[in-house]
Amino acid sequence: MEKKIKTRPPIVTVLGHVNHGKTTLLDAIRKTRIAFKEAGGITQNIGASQVTTKEGKKITFIDTPGHAAFSQMRSRGARVADIAILVIAADDGVKPQTKESIVQINEAKIPFIVAITKVDLATANVEAVLGQLEKEGILLEKRGGNTPWIELSAKTGKGIGALLELISLMAEMNAIKGDPEDSLEAVVIETSKDKGGPVVNAVIRNGQIMVGQNLYTETGQTKVRCLISSKGMTKVALPGDAVQILGFEILPEVGAKIFSTVMDKAQTKNLEKEHRKIEEGQVGLLIKAKNSGCLEAILANMPSEVFVVDSGVGDVYESDVLLAKASGVSRIFAFESKAPSAVRKLAEAEGVNIKTFKVIYELFQEIDDIIKKGKTEILGKAEIIALFPFNDKKIAGCRVVSGKINKSDNLVLMRKDMELGKIKAISLQKQKQIINQAGQGEEFGILFEPQFDFVKGDMVVSVAK
Repeated sequence: MEKKIKTRPPIVTVLGHVNHGKTTLLDAIRKTRIAFKEAGGITQNIGASQVTTKEGKKITFIDTPGHAAFSQMRSRGARVADIAILVIAADDGVKPQTKESIVQINEAKIPFIVAITKVDLATANVEAVLGQLEKEGILLEKRGGNTPWIELSAKTGKGIGALLELISLMAEMNAIKGDPEDSLEAVVIETSKDKGGPVVNAVIRNGQIMVGQNLYTETGQTKVRCLISSKGMTKVALPGDAVQILGFEILPEVGAKIFSTVMDKAQTKNLEKEHRKIEEGQVGLLIKAKNSGCLEAILANMPSEVFVVDSGVGDVYESDVLLAKASGVSRIFAFESKAPSAVRKLAEAEGVNIKTFKVIYELFQEIDDIIKKGKTEILGKAEIIALFPFNDKKIAGCRVVSGKINKSDNLVLMRKDMELGKIKAISLQKQKQIINQAGQGEEFGILFEPQFDFVKGDMVVSVAK
């Protein structure tokens, strides 16, 4: 049966430096080409607005404050927008947040349009802005490159219609399509709570969402009680739509994917895990940073012995912890980013160590120390397979998986690739007999000090002195 794949409204995000006219531009677009009965439509409710051009083509704009979904989509593997608009004020030029936005756009690997705003001002200098952009590596149309740019004035309306036409043309050139009967591909762009309970705002890239349908996220599942689209309450939301979903008991994180079946969720997670496979001898890390500039600097200077399983801008979230665990990584390094107490508790339970840094050289010093420890000669490894109470202590029941373990060895207790601490063997015992050594394949019990909070799966490792 032939699929009903057809064009859908492109999903567009607007990025740029503070006070460069992002919100004013969106307001101008909504007032001139809005398809809603009243100006502004559902903008304040679902974090997005849909407009119709004079040719009758629809465009969905994401205007969530801070663009949290856009910032986090790489860390979750979610793609939110099809096209980006990089807004730069003609009287101010390229600024720090402009550069951060360029990094975000490049990392997302989506086409974009440069919108030079405030050209009606006497202090506007379009030529200077174009020159600054070229220094940032952006090759512009009519200047030897392919990146389109347009001069705008939200005050006079100059360029607004041309911008909408350019977005529609870019959507056609990039063959932006969707199939309402295909697997659901939706992303959370904003969450909140009101009198009716938790509210999830999402954009749909493919598939559809219907009232009564079961939906699945990283944090659980829900049955859709109500859908609110750009036209109000609806029974179904289609590709390209922005929609408000009621029915969630636990709010998912901004940037999280929404699935229509458990199977889709499981297959996606398996693919993510396969793509993040760590090679033997590598140190696995998940990196978070306060902004894109810092993140770029950290990743650019990462030693070859380190495998960064994932990275992102913003605080450390529960999903970061779960991704680290699923990828076999026991460390998350956060530079000038925060890790809420609830996230730290989850990390502790999952065996993931979160470390925060305020000085960048301290972060790299920590990485160097980990690499040096990893090069220590290992004489033997024993996996803890059982725990036995002994007076007010615990005995670790172990199986030697490589080499040998001696009572007099220099021992380290490990959880995945994280060192819990150095330990000293008080006694080794096999079948109620005191022993001094256990070889590969043998099972034995060990009483050691100090009594760390060890669990099944932890390793007793013998290292050269």
